[in-house]
Amino acid sequence: MKSKLLSGLVLAGLLFACSPQPANQPDVPTADGTLDRSVLPIKEPTYPAITELDARNATAPKRFQVTAPDNAPNVVIVLIDDIGFGHSSAFGGPIHMPTLEKLAANGLKYNRFHTTALCSPTRTAILTGYNHHSNNAGAIMEVATAFPGNTGIRPQSITPIADVLRMNGYSTAAFGKYHETPPWEGSVSGPYDRWPTGSGFDKFYGFIGGETNQWHPMVYDGTTRVYPNVEDPNYHFTSDMTDQAIGWKNTQQSLTPEKPFYIYFATGATHAPHHAPEAYSDKYKGKFAQGWDKIREETLARQKALKIVPENTVLAPKPADIKDWDALTADEKRLFERQMEVFAGFAEHTDAEVGRLVAALEERGELENTVFLYLVGDNGSSAEGGMIGMYNENTYFNGVQETLDMQLERIDKLGTEHTYNHFAAGWAIAGNTPFTWAKQVASNFGGTRNGMVMHWPAGIQSKNEVRSQFHHVIDIAPTIYEAAGLPAPKTVNGIEQRPMEGVSMNYSFNDATAADTRKTQYFEMIGNRAIYHEGWFAGTIHKAPWEGQPRRPLTEDVWELYNINEDFSQSNNLAEQNPEKLEELKKKFMEEAAKFNVLPIDDRSIERLDPTIAGRPDLMNGKTKLVLYEGAKGIPENAFINVKNTSLTITAEVEVAANANGVLVCQGGDFGGWTFYMQDGKPSYTYNWVGLEIYTVTSTQKVTPGKHTITLDFDYEGGRGAGGIATINVDGAKVAEGKIAKTNSNTFGIDESADVGTDENTPVNLAYSNKEKFTGKIKSVTIETLPANK
Repeated sequence: MKSKLLSGLVLAGLLFACSPQPANQPDVPTADGTLDRSVLPIKEPTYPAITELDARNATAPKRFQVTAPDNAPNVVIVLIDDIGFGHSSAFGGPIHMPTLEKLAANGLKYNRFHTTALCSPTRTAILTGYNHHSNNAGAIMEVATAFPGNTGIRPQSITPIADVLRMNGYSTAAFGKYHETPPWEGSVSGPYDRWPTGSGFDKFYGFIGGETNQWHPMVYDGTTRVYPNVEDPNYHFTSDMTDQAIGWKNTQQSLTPEKPFYIYFATGATHAPHHAPEAYSDKYKGKFAQGWDKIREETLARQKALKIVPENTVLAPKPADIKDWDALTADEKRLFERQMEVFAGFAEHTDAEVGRLVAALEERGELENTVFLYLVGDNGSSAEGGMIGMYNENTYFNGVQETLDMQLERIDKLGTEHTYNHFAAGWAIAGNTPFTWAKQVASNFGGTRNGMVMHWPAGIQSKNEVRSQFHHVIDIAPTIYEAAGLPAPKTVNGIEQRPMEGVSMNYSFNDATAADTRKTQYFEMIGNRAIYHEGWFAGTIHKAPWEGQPRRPLTEDVWELYNINEDFSQSNNLAEQNPEKLEELKKKFMEEAAKFNVLPIDDRSIERLDPTIAGRPDLMNGKTKLVLYEGAKGIPENAFINVKNTSLTITAEVEVAANANGVLVCQGGDFGGWTFYMQDGKPSYTYNWVGLEIYTVTSTQKVTPGKHTITLDFDYEGGRGAGGIATINVDGAKVAEGKIAKTNSNTFGIDESADVGTDENTPVNLAYSNKEKFTGKIKSVTIETLPANK
């Protein structure tokens, strides 16, 4: 008892000591503007040594803590994928998006806002405030090369918004699609520097690649692969990421309501696959029977009524390859109508999920002082579906042409987990009304013009107005910094930062007639290139999205010229009337291209998927042999040994009981892949050729209980996408042999993986349960690739 009493007195003395003598301490920087926020992280103060022996006679220095500037707003960026300028109802389109309309009615619509024409490049520009080539993201990360401007590695001289805000006292989180991590850094081997949580985000929940199966997504929480409950009949990834975003925001506000937050909410929608709840798609039954030509006319009329475009805007001609709707067959019309119904349902469902996020902000009283940017597209709508669309996008990546009959057989499954669908290019062109072109085409506003809504009641007095100043996604970062009262950093972690390439849009918030501050902007994507300068625009169409090869050599490209102050839709080519201006702009393009690492231009496309050809790093680094162990799973294709277009041997060292079942090793899923497995004690090999044909070789003999060596030899015929003979051996004795007629030449699926002992995501072979683990013990699985016809 005496001991406890003394302990209590000592503690009381520490807590309630009277008249302490203050230690000698300097003025501690505060968050009231005296901090030098141009140098990050903000350096903590140093204090003179304390010489007082007794803590009761000293005062501790003030705790150093960086907080955001007073009244700094929250920031929310919503980014929709692959949706066109003329798709949403807020911008005159046929797709009902009430959340976007609501925010626009209480905010501003920007009708001359621009992207880069492709996913990764736009995203890296949004997230940093620098041009995509400055970020070394000249194209998507999967086709990075060795040239500056295209390496896929963000330079240390560029720091993302998330990092800047986090080091200035914000909580930061990203949900949904990222697509900024180099593919060779996408495995558990890292490094994680260029994952979201290595790029300034405290929290990440989403997928790393360029697209995902909305019903069976490949999801990470931070850097850890997680497995949502996709068996829930109501599961959809957009709903899942919205739940996660609301949950994170509510928790953050519960714990630190005084701390502003930054949420980057980038949906996988409406990128292919177009996966939509059936109830949303069915809302649009019959709504597109008039076809894409009439939809374009109707959309332009609504755009004029909403003052989204000038009254004198004319409908630019659609590309010559896009057929007139009236020239289509009845079967083509039936298929294409359903494709668009599904896409429209996908977009409306996405907007509804954004609406849940907005409602959660309102409920907490946070919407008023939130800079809410709703970006309606990271590029123009995608025409990568080709002339008739596809039920499995994996066919496109492997150079396989689907037929109309193939798709009609599956028309009732479009949008469901049984398809990986994309619509016909005609709908992309209609979605980009009033322009001519689409995604990938950086030389036309159809590929780079996207609607954007800015909502910030506490900072913007103007309501329900249109802004027509010329701006670009690199202008988002400086807009956020100015709204938050923060400078763009000059130095980060001791590294001098490049001067900010974006310009703030804040000047336009309350002045519709304010002169543009962005005078010049280059555009380039896979050879399609253009330049905007002081109201004039010059560009050249080097390759259409559905074309396999460029139209002509870069030096022979034909340039077009437009006065876009007078010609909103780029319908009047002035190249012949004003050749001097065209030459001036072509020279200007080369100046900007040299300044921002655009040169040399690389117009290769599918070839750049091969790391050896492209000259980028490869995690396998030329390995022809890979030893895998039990528990290895969720390995992205870009981090796995390349078994395409080659002979190979798979050797599994296992111990089994009678009638063993389960996967030994697999790669891919139900839209393309291969699996080596056991079923009822019999070794089997199944090759799923782009979801179109299934080839299976199965042993007639069961493997006896005990330890065994089971091998699969594949003798490849040579070339790309060819077949070969598959032979299964158990302990050196042949037990099965069969023909695999065709193989995937380029990819097994962006959001699928290689797995040992299980088959994650979707099953390669529907005959087995993809979640059923191998019932035996796997010591190792060795994959060795060999020259064809070994």
